[in-house]
Amino acid sequence: MSRAATVALVDYGAGNIRSVAKALERSGLRVDVTDSPAAVRAADGVVLPGAGAFADAMATLRSGGLEEAVKQAVEAGRPYLGLCVGIQVLFEEGEEHGLTPGFGLFGGRVERFPDKDAEGARLRVPQIGWNEVRFQGEHPMLEQLPERDYYYFVHSYRPVPTDSGVVAGVCDYGGKFAAAVANQSVFAVQFHPEKSQHAGKRLLDAYRSWVETRR
Repeated sequence: MSRAATVALVDYGAGNIRSVAKALERSGLRVDVTDSPAAVRAADGVVLPGAGAFADAMATLRSGGLEEAVKQAVEAGRPYLGLCVGIQVLFEEGEEHGLTPGFGLFGGRVERFPDKDAEGARLRVPQIGWNEVRFQGEHPMLEQLPERDYYYFVHSYRPVPTDSGVVAGVCDYGGKFAAAVANQSVFAVQFHPEKSQHAGKRLLDAYRSWVETRR
């Protein structure tokens, strides 16, 4: 019997890392919680969680050599799953606590929600709670997910891609925004699968299958 796929869960001080690790294990993955760039490059897949500020995350990832390791893993075709801040750092820059450069794997900026929605009504920021995500496009992850499902969000900022073609899921909060993005080696979401009960389990199960097919 072959061993379970091992994913590197990038440890840069995110507060939700233990709950993410347990959720990945429930989906049948072996989880290496690590801050080692070498371990990130060697894993079958890479998961970058998040529950904090863009600028703080980038400072830690960059200083520890983890940014470059994640980029190398993605370039080598290792399936990357980004959660919350893990989607945001993929973009060129984020405006939280001043403009901060991101990984630059996707064009665009991470911006704060507006104070008012499209009708001029006050918008409560951060968005906290359940919201529907409608998936679109083609990707190995999407082959195993329903076209729409409800997930749990906690965030004040969201990515604004320059290329609409990378958007793999949309959500409506004060207007439509990109709740998921994807390319060949990347699938990243703004919500928290580890807090999303059955819907989150379905998404992490899909990630396990994707990693196994790319080993």
